Amino acid sequence: MQLRAQEARVLGALAEKQLSTPQQYPLTATALVAACNQTTNRDPVVSYDETMVLTAIDDLKKKRLARSVLPSHGRSVTRYRHVLDETLALDQRQCALLAVLLLRGPQTIGELRIRTDRMAEFEGLEEVESELSFLASREEALASNLGRRPGQKEERWSCPLVDPGNADHSATMNDVPEGDGRTAPHAFDAGHPTPRPDDSTDGIRAELDDLRSEFNDLRDELRTLRERFGD
Repeated sequence: MQLRAQEARVLGALAEKQLSTPQQYPLTATALVAACNQTTNRDPVVSYDETMVLTAIDDLKKKRLARSVLPSHGRSVTRYRHVLDETLALDQRQCALLAVLLLRGPQTIGELRIRTDRMAEFEGLEEVESELSFLASREEALASNLGRRPGQKEERWSCPLVDPGNADHSATMNDVPEGDGRTAPHAFDAGHPTPRPDDSTDGIRAELDDLRSEFNDLRDELRTLRERFGD
């Protein structure tokens, strides 16, 4: 099974939000677009529209990796969820690792432990490595050891479901015009990446992104209620 870049981003975003902000999960289309386009915990940063995200959802459904959740229990819009745990028999820690690999590409064990902190608990690097080894040992590997880069001490791991060489950059923000105040991110697994923000601030920024996502979610619900009952 291979995932397109958009499918990987949508699937990773669903898995991340389930574990980090369960009160907002499953996600509306608006919230899922915001989750895909976050500027924190994403590499590369992209600018997907709703059509791209819903197309990816449809493709993930065909691969039995995502589902729609019809309105119920006071909710008025369709929402979306992943089914990694059901289809691939993954537990919480394995879902967390896969989510971060899908969202940020190849990373070291130390980076993975830090970036899964809001989603799962690992006692140490050995536990992270153990789970990655398990994912790599499956009949269809979900993790792959890339070895060390020249001059680096730690090995990096990636998700082999996504081929970096086939990453779709057509919707990335690499072509941001000069002077607009934004920094274009580096390409997926580029040889000379642009420095990332310090991970100590990523948690705060991620929480802000989650609040924005929740606001968009509530706005979506309100708009639907207005359409149903009139202003």
